[in-house]
Amino acid sequence: MTPKIALIGAGPTSLTLAAILHRNNISFTIYEAAPSLRHQGGTLDLHPQTGQQALREAGLWDKFVKYARPESDCLKLVNFENGEVFWDENAGDGRPSVEEKDRSIEDAFKGRPEIDREWLLRITYGALPEGSVKWGTKLEEVLPNAADPKKHDLHFADGSKEEGFDLVVGGDGAWSKVRKLLTNVTPQYSGISAVEIWHNDVQNEPWLLNYVGAGSCFAFAEGSAIMSQRQGDGSLRTYACLRVPETFIADCGIDWDNKDTAHTQFINRYFNHVSPDLHRLLTLSKDKLTPRALYELPIGFSYSRRPGVTLIGDAAHLMTPFAGVGVNVGMTDSLVLAREIIASCRGEKSLDEAVAAYEEELWPRARKFMEKTAKGKERHFRAGGSKEMADMLKAFHAGQNTPDW
Repeated sequence: MTPKIALIGAGPTSLTLAAILHRNNISFTIYEAAPSLRHQGGTLDLHPQTGQQALREAGLWDKFVKYARPESDCLKLVNFENGEVFWDENAGDGRPSVEEKDRSIEDAFKGRPEIDREWLLRITYGALPEGSVKWGTKLEEVLPNAADPKKHDLHFADGSKEEGFDLVVGGDGAWSKVRKLLTNVTPQYSGISAVEIWHNDVQNEPWLLNYVGAGSCFAFAEGSAIMSQRQGDGSLRTYACLRVPETFIADCGIDWDNKDTAHTQFINRYFNHVSPDLHRLLTLSKDKLTPRALYELPIGFSYSRRPGVTLIGDAAHLMTPFAGVGVNVGMTDSLVLAREIIASCRGEKSLDEAVAAYEEELWPRARKFMEKTAKGKERHFRAGGSKEMADMLKAFHAGQNTPDW
Protein backbone atom coordinates (compact mmCIF):
# COMPACT_ATOMS: atom_id res chain seq x y z
CA MET A 1 0.00 0.00 0.00
CA THR A 2 1.30 3.47 -0.89
CA PRO A 3 1.87 5.56 2.24
CA LYS A 4 0.29 8.98 2.69
CA ILE A 5 3.26 11.35 2.42
CA ALA A 6 3.54 15.07 3.14
CA LEU A 7 6.56 17.11 2.05
CA ILE A 8 6.91 20.45 3.82
CA GLY A 9 8.53 23.22 1.77
CA ALA A 10 9.01 23.58 -1.98
CA GLY A 11 12.76 24.15 -2.14
CA PRO A 12 15.25 22.17 -4.25
CA THR A 13 15.42 19.20 -1.88
CA SER A 14 11.66 18.68 -1.53
CA LEU A 15 11.04 19.18 -5.25
CA THR A 16 13.82 16.74 -6.13
CA LEU A 17 12.43 14.13 -3.73
CA ALA A 18 8.95 14.68 -5.15
CA ALA A 19 10.17 14.31 -8.75
CA ILE A 20 11.85 10.97 -7.98
CA LEU A 21 8.77 9.71 -6.13
CA HIS A 22 6.46 10.75 -8.96
CA ARG A 23 8.66 9.00 -11.52
CA ASN A 24 8.15 5.84 -9.45
CA ASN A 25 4.36 6.31 -9.19
CA ILE A 26 4.41 7.20 -5.50
CA SER A 27 1.95 9.94 -4.53
CA PHE A 28 2.65 12.84 -2.15
CA THR A 29 1.51 16.36 -1.35
CA ILE A 30 3.85 19.33 -0.92
CA TYR A 31 2.80 22.15 1.43
CA GLU A 32 4.51 25.50 0.83
CA ALA A 33 3.93 28.80 2.63
CA ALA A 34 4.87 30.96 -0.36
CA PRO A 35 2.22 31.67 -3.03
CA SER A 36 4.47 30.38 -5.84
CA LEU A 37 8.02 29.23 -6.58
CA ARG A 38 10.52 31.38 -4.72
CA HIS A 39 13.43 32.33 -6.95
CA GLN A 40 15.69 33.87 -4.33
CA GLY A 41 19.23 32.57 -4.29
CA GLY A 42 21.96 32.65 -6.88
CA THR A 43 23.81 30.04 -8.86
CA LEU A 44 24.41 26.49 -7.61
CA ASP A 45 27.08 24.00 -8.66
CA LEU A 46 25.84 20.42 -8.88
CA HIS A 47 28.33 17.60 -8.40
CA PRO A 48 28.25 14.37 -10.45
CA GLN A 49 27.63 11.84 -7.68
CA THR A 50 25.20 13.98 -5.65
CA GLY A 51 23.03 16.70 -7.18
CA GLN A 52 23.49 15.47 -10.74
CA GLN A 53 22.74 11.87 -9.79
CA ALA A 54 19.53 12.92 -8.05
CA LEU A 55 18.37 14.65 -11.24
CA ARG A 56 19.22 11.56 -13.28
CA GLU A 57 17.00 9.42 -11.06
CA ALA A 58 14.25 12.04 -11.33
CA GLY A 59 14.41 11.69 -15.12
CA LEU A 60 15.53 15.31 -15.48
CA TRP A 61 19.04 14.90 -16.84
CA ASP A 62 18.30 16.29 -20.30
CA LYS A 63 16.60 19.37 -18.88
CA PHE A 64 19.50 19.91 -16.50
CA VAL A 65 21.96 19.78 -19.39
CA LYS A 66 19.83 22.33 -21.26
CA TYR A 67 19.96 24.93 -18.47
CA ALA A 68 23.25 24.15 -16.71
CA ARG A 69 26.42 26.12 -17.44
CA PRO A 70 29.58 23.98 -17.43
CA GLU A 71 31.52 27.03 -18.63
CA SER A 72 30.80 28.68 -15.26
CA ASP A 73 32.68 25.95 -13.40
CA CYS A 74 35.50 28.46 -13.50
CA LEU A 75 37.29 30.02 -10.53
CA LYS A 76 39.44 33.09 -9.97
CA LEU A 77 41.26 33.79 -6.68
CA VAL A 78 42.76 37.19 -5.92
CA ASN A 79 44.61 38.90 -3.11
CA PHE A 80 42.22 40.93 -0.95
CA GLU A 81 44.52 43.91 -0.40
CA ASN A 82 46.65 44.30 -3.55
CA GLY A 83 44.63 42.44 -6.20
CA GLU A 84 47.32 39.91 -7.16
CA VAL A 85 45.74 37.04 -9.07
CA PHE A 86 46.73 33.71 -7.49
CA TRP A 87 44.62 31.44 -9.68
CA ASP A 88 42.50 32.05 -12.78
CA GLU A 89 40.68 29.49 -14.90
CA ASN A 90 39.56 32.16 -17.39
CA ALA A 91 41.34 32.90 -20.65
CA GLY A 92 41.99 36.49 -19.61
CA ASP A 93 38.99 38.03 -21.34
CA GLY A 94 36.26 37.01 -18.94
CA ARG A 95 35.62 33.75 -20.78
CA PRO A 96 36.55 30.19 -19.80
CA SER A 97 39.88 28.92 -21.03
CA VAL A 98 40.27 27.20 -24.40
CA GLU A 99 40.56 23.86 -22.63
CA GLU A 100 37.30 24.55 -20.82
CA LYS A 101 35.44 25.51 -24.00
CA ASP A 102 36.70 22.49 -25.93
CA ARG A 103 35.49 19.93 -23.43
CA SER A 104 32.81 17.51 -24.59
CA ILE A 105 29.41 17.55 -22.89
CA GLU A 106 30.34 14.28 -21.16
CA ASP A 107 33.58 15.70 -19.82
CA ALA A 108 32.01 19.04 -18.90
CA PHE A 109 29.45 17.39 -16.64
CA LYS A 110 32.12 15.41 -14.81
CA GLY A 111 32.91 18.71 -13.13
CA ARG A 112 30.59 20.98 -11.20
CA PRO A 113 28.44 22.87 -13.71
CA GLU A 114 26.45 25.81 -12.41
CA ILE A 115 22.69 26.18 -12.67
CA ASP A 116 20.63 29.11 -11.45
CA ARG A 117 18.51 28.19 -8.46
CA GLU A 118 15.51 29.50 -10.40
CA TRP A 119 16.02 26.97 -13.20
CA LEU A 120 16.65 24.11 -10.80
CA LEU A 121 13.32 24.87 -9.14
CA ARG A 122 11.57 25.21 -12.48
CA ILE A 123 12.73 21.89 -13.89
CA THR A 124 12.00 19.92 -10.72
CA TYR A 125 8.60 21.55 -10.19
CA GLY A 126 7.79 21.07 -13.87
CA ALA A 127 8.15 17.30 -13.43
CA LEU A 128 5.37 17.13 -10.82
CA PRO A 129 1.69 16.36 -11.42
CA GLU A 130 -0.70 19.30 -11.40
CA GLY A 131 -2.09 20.07 -7.97
CA SER A 132 0.59 18.20 -6.04
CA VAL A 133 1.83 21.43 -4.44
CA LYS A 134 -0.50 23.39 -2.14
CA TRP A 135 0.80 26.95 -2.36
CA GLY A 136 0.18 29.55 0.34
CA THR A 137 -0.20 26.86 3.01
CA LYS A 138 1.87 27.86 6.02
CA LEU A 139 2.58 25.07 8.49
CA GLU A 140 2.15 25.97 12.15
CA GLU A 141 3.03 22.63 13.75
CA VAL A 142 3.10 18.87 13.34
CA LEU A 143 1.31 16.78 15.98
CA PRO A 144 0.76 13.06 16.52
CA ASN A 145 -2.56 11.76 15.24
CA ALA A 146 -4.98 11.09 18.13
CA ALA A 147 -6.02 7.67 16.82
CA ASP A 148 -2.58 6.45 15.72
CA PRO A 149 0.57 8.06 17.22
CA LYS A 150 2.66 6.67 14.36
CA LYS A 151 0.72 8.95 12.03
CA HIS A 152 0.87 12.74 12.14
CA ASP A 153 -1.39 15.69 11.47
CA LEU A 154 -0.44 19.03 9.96
CA HIS A 155 -1.84 22.17 11.56
CA PHE A 156 -1.71 25.32 9.44
CA ALA A 157 -1.58 29.02 10.29
CA ASP A 158 -5.09 29.62 8.93
CA GLY A 159 -6.55 27.14 11.42
CA SER A 160 -7.01 24.29 8.95
CA LYS A 161 -5.39 20.89 9.26
CA GLU A 162 -4.63 17.73 7.29
CA GLU A 163 -4.69 14.43 9.17
CA GLY A 164 -3.26 10.95 9.14
CA PHE A 165 0.08 11.14 7.30
CA ASP A 166 2.23 8.03 7.38
CA LEU A 167 5.33 10.15 6.70
CA VAL A 168 6.00 13.86 7.12
CA VAL A 169 9.25 15.03 5.50
CA GLY A 170 10.53 18.37 6.73
CA GLY A 171 12.23 20.15 3.85
CA ASP A 172 11.24 23.50 5.32
CA GLY A 173 14.66 25.04 5.70
CA ALA A 174 16.66 26.72 8.44
CA TRP A 175 13.78 27.47 10.79
CA SER A 176 11.94 24.22 10.18
CA LYS A 177 8.62 23.72 11.96
CA VAL A 178 8.94 19.96 11.46
CA ARG A 179 12.29 19.92 13.27
CA LYS A 180 10.58 21.34 16.38
CA LEU A 181 8.75 18.04 16.79
CA LEU A 182 12.04 16.13 16.83
CA THR A 183 14.42 18.30 18.85
CA ASN A 184 14.82 21.54 20.79
CA VAL A 185 18.07 22.34 18.93
CA THR A 186 17.84 25.48 16.78
CA PRO A 187 20.33 27.09 14.38
CA GLN A 188 23.11 29.18 15.89
CA TYR A 189 24.74 32.29 14.50
CA SER A 190 27.76 31.36 12.40
CA GLY A 191 29.78 34.46 13.27
CA ILE A 192 29.42 35.74 9.70
CA SER A 193 27.08 38.31 8.18
CA ALA A 194 26.90 39.06 4.47
CA VAL A 195 25.58 41.81 2.24
CA GLU A 196 24.39 40.53 -1.14
CA ILE A 197 24.87 43.08 -3.91
CA TRP A 198 23.47 42.72 -7.42
CA HIS A 199 24.58 44.17 -10.71
CA ASN A 200 21.89 43.46 -13.30
CA ASP A 201 23.13 45.24 -16.43
CA VAL A 202 26.60 43.76 -16.66
CA GLN A 203 26.56 43.70 -20.47
CA ASN A 204 27.10 47.47 -20.34
CA GLU A 205 30.05 47.00 -17.99
CA PRO A 206 32.59 44.93 -19.97
CA TRP A 207 35.22 45.54 -17.31
CA LEU A 208 33.07 43.72 -14.75
CA LEU A 209 32.54 40.77 -17.08
CA ASN A 210 36.24 40.49 -17.72
CA TYR A 211 37.27 40.96 -14.11
CA VAL A 212 34.94 38.40 -12.50
CA GLY A 213 35.16 35.99 -15.43
CA ALA A 214 32.83 33.22 -16.53
CA GLY A 215 32.19 31.79 -13.07
CA SER A 216 33.27 32.90 -9.59
CA CYS A 217 35.82 35.38 -8.26
CA PHE A 218 36.86 35.08 -4.59
CA ALA A 219 39.06 37.13 -2.26
CA PHE A 220 39.67 36.23 1.40
CA ALA A 221 41.26 38.12 4.30
CA GLU A 222 41.27 38.22 8.08
CA GLY A 223 37.64 38.70 9.08
CA SER A 224 36.45 39.58 5.55
CA ALA A 225 35.60 37.91 2.25
CA ILE A 226 34.32 38.97 -1.17
CA MET A 227 32.68 36.43 -3.47
CA SER A 228 31.23 37.37 -6.86
CA GLN A 229 29.43 34.98 -9.20
CA ARG A 230 28.15 35.20 -12.76
CA GLN A 231 24.48 34.27 -13.14
CA GLY A 232 22.80 32.58 -16.07
CA ASP A 233 21.46 35.87 -17.44
CA GLY A 234 24.95 37.39 -17.34
CA SER A 235 24.30 39.47 -14.22
CA LEU A 236 26.48 39.36 -11.11
CA ARG A 237 25.72 38.66 -7.50
CA THR A 238 28.46 39.71 -5.12
CA TYR A 239 28.62 38.81 -1.43
CA ALA A 240 30.61 41.09 0.87
CA CYS A 241 31.04 39.13 4.11
CA LEU A 242 32.31 40.07 7.58
CA ARG A 243 33.07 38.25 10.80
CA VAL A 244 30.95 40.39 13.12
CA PRO A 245 28.55 40.01 16.09
CA GLU A 246 25.08 38.63 15.45
CA THR A 247 23.46 42.04 15.92
CA PHE A 248 25.73 43.79 13.41
CA ILE A 249 23.06 44.44 10.77
CA ALA A 250 20.75 46.08 13.29
CA ASP A 251 23.44 47.87 15.32
CA CYS A 252 25.93 49.18 12.72
CA GLY A 253 23.96 52.38 12.15
CA ILE A 254 23.35 51.85 8.43
CA ASP A 255 19.82 52.47 7.16
CA TRP A 256 19.46 49.42 4.94
CA ASP A 257 16.13 50.66 3.58
CA ASN A 258 17.96 53.54 1.87
CA LYS A 259 19.78 51.42 -0.72
CA ASP A 260 22.09 54.04 -2.24
CA THR A 261 23.22 55.52 1.07
CA ALA A 262 23.56 52.08 2.66
CA HIS A 263 25.69 50.85 -0.24
CA THR A 264 28.13 53.75 0.04
CA GLN A 265 28.33 53.64 3.84
CA PHE A 266 28.87 49.89 3.96
CA ILE A 267 31.72 49.89 1.42
CA ASN A 268 33.43 52.98 2.83
CA ARG A 269 33.31 51.69 6.40
CA TYR A 270 34.17 48.04 5.94
CA PHE A 271 35.77 47.52 2.49
CA ASN A 272 37.68 50.73 1.80
CA HIS A 273 41.01 48.91 2.31
CA VAL A 274 40.53 46.37 -0.49
CA SER A 275 42.41 46.39 -3.80
CA PRO A 276 41.28 48.99 -6.38
CA ASP A 277 39.74 46.29 -8.60
CA LEU A 278 37.75 44.73 -5.77
CA HIS A 279 36.65 48.19 -4.64
CA ARG A 280 35.49 48.93 -8.18
CA LEU A 281 33.58 45.63 -8.27
CA LEU A 282 31.75 46.51 -5.05
CA THR A 283 31.11 50.11 -6.10
CA LEU A 284 29.68 49.25 -9.52
CA SER A 285 27.42 46.51 -8.14
CA LYS A 286 24.53 48.34 -6.53
CA ASP A 287 21.23 47.35 -8.16
CA LYS A 288 20.05 45.51 -5.06
CA LEU A 289 21.37 45.33 -1.50
CA THR A 290 20.35 42.59 0.94
CA PRO A 291 22.00 42.20 4.37
CA ARG A 292 21.66 38.90 6.20
CA ALA A 293 23.16 37.10 9.18
CA LEU A 294 24.22 33.52 8.41
CA TYR A 295 23.19 30.65 10.67
CA GLU A 296 24.16 26.99 11.00
CA LEU A 297 23.27 23.87 12.92
CA PRO A 298 26.01 22.47 15.18
CA ILE A 299 28.37 19.91 13.66
CA GLY A 300 27.16 16.43 14.49
CA PHE A 301 23.53 17.51 14.89
CA SER A 302 21.04 14.64 14.95
CA TYR A 303 17.88 13.65 16.80
CA SER A 304 16.28 10.52 18.19
CA ARG A 305 14.22 8.58 15.67
CA ARG A 306 10.52 9.29 15.60
CA PRO A 307 8.38 7.02 13.41
CA GLY A 308 6.62 8.87 10.64
CA VAL A 309 8.77 12.03 10.61
CA THR A 310 12.15 12.92 9.09
CA LEU A 311 14.14 15.88 7.77
CA ILE A 312 15.98 16.73 4.55
CA GLY A 313 18.13 19.65 3.38
CA ASP A 314 18.75 22.69 5.55
CA ALA A 315 16.23 21.45 8.09
CA ALA A 316 18.60 18.55 8.78
CA HIS A 317 22.05 20.12 8.31
CA LEU A 318 21.98 23.89 7.86
CA MET A 319 25.44 25.09 6.80
CA THR A 320 27.06 28.31 5.66
CA PRO A 321 27.93 28.49 1.94
CA PHE A 322 31.70 28.41 2.48
CA ALA A 323 32.25 24.95 1.02
CA GLY A 324 29.62 25.14 -1.71
CA VAL A 325 28.10 21.78 -0.83
CA GLY A 326 24.75 22.55 0.81
CA VAL A 327 22.39 21.90 -2.10
CA ASN A 328 24.32 18.77 -3.11
CA VAL A 329 24.05 17.32 0.39
CA GLY A 330 20.33 18.15 0.40
CA MET A 331 19.69 16.59 -3.01
CA THR A 332 21.56 13.49 -1.84
CA ASP A 333 19.15 13.37 1.11
CA SER A 334 16.33 13.37 -1.45
CA LEU A 335 17.99 10.63 -3.49
CA VAL A 336 18.67 8.33 -0.54
CA LEU A 337 15.27 8.86 1.08
CA ALA A 338 13.46 8.32 -2.23
CA ARG A 339 15.28 5.03 -2.79
CA GLU A 340 14.26 3.88 0.69
CA ILE A 341 10.61 4.90 0.23
CA ILE A 342 10.55 3.08 -3.13
CA ALA A 343 11.94 -0.05 -1.46
CA SER A 344 9.21 0.20 1.17
CA CYS A 345 6.47 0.56 -1.44
CA ARG A 346 7.82 -2.56 -3.16
CA GLY A 347 7.39 -4.48 0.08
CA GLU A 348 11.11 -4.92 0.68
CA LYS A 349 10.94 -3.25 4.11
CA SER A 350 8.54 -1.35 6.31
CA LEU A 351 8.26 2.43 6.06
CA ASP A 352 9.81 2.76 9.52
CA GLU A 353 12.74 0.61 8.45
CA ALA A 354 13.13 2.67 5.29
CA VAL A 355 13.28 5.99 7.16
CA ALA A 356 15.62 4.52 9.77
CA ALA A 357 17.98 3.37 7.00
CA TYR A 358 17.88 6.84 5.44
CA GLU A 359 18.77 8.53 8.73
CA GLU A 360 21.52 6.00 9.47
CA GLU A 361 23.15 7.00 6.19
CA LEU A 362 22.35 10.71 6.63
CA TRP A 363 24.09 11.61 9.86
CA PRO A 364 27.70 10.57 9.13
CA ARG A 365 27.43 12.01 5.62
CA ALA A 366 26.03 15.30 6.91
CA ARG A 367 28.69 15.52 9.60
CA LYS A 368 31.46 15.10 7.01
CA PHE A 369 30.19 18.01 4.96
CA MET A 370 29.46 20.18 8.00
CA GLU A 371 33.08 19.69 9.06
CA LYS A 372 34.22 20.51 5.52
CA THR A 373 32.13 23.69 5.60
CA ALA A 374 33.60 24.70 8.96
CA LYS A 375 37.11 24.38 7.47
CA GLY A 376 36.00 26.43 4.49
CA LYS A 377 34.59 29.14 6.73
CA GLU A 378 37.87 29.32 8.63
CA ARG A 379 39.87 29.59 5.39
CA HIS A 380 37.59 32.25 3.90
CA PHE A 381 38.12 34.58 6.84
CA ARG A 382 41.81 34.38 7.59
CA ALA A 383 44.81 36.23 6.20
CA GLY A 384 46.25 34.50 3.16
CA GLY A 385 43.11 32.46 2.55
CA SER A 386 43.01 33.17 -1.19
CA LYS A 387 46.61 32.07 -1.72
CA GLU A 388 46.08 29.00 0.45
CA MET A 389 43.16 27.87 -1.70
CA ALA A 390 45.12 28.62 -4.88
CA ASP A 391 48.05 26.55 -3.62
CA MET A 392 45.70 23.65 -2.87
CA LEU A 393 44.31 23.84 -6.40
CA LYS A 394 47.78 23.93 -7.93
CA ALA A 395 48.83 20.90 -5.90
CA PHE A 396 45.65 19.05 -6.85
CA HIS A 397 46.15 19.70 -10.56
CA ALA A 398 49.74 18.51 -10.19
CA GLY A 399 48.42 15.27 -8.71
CA GLN A 400 49.88 15.97 -5.26
CA ASN A 401 46.69 15.93 -3.18
CA THR A 402 42.95 15.36 -3.18
CA PRO A 403 40.60 18.36 -3.33
CA ASP A 404 39.59 19.89 0.01
CA TRP A 405 37.32 22.77 -0.91
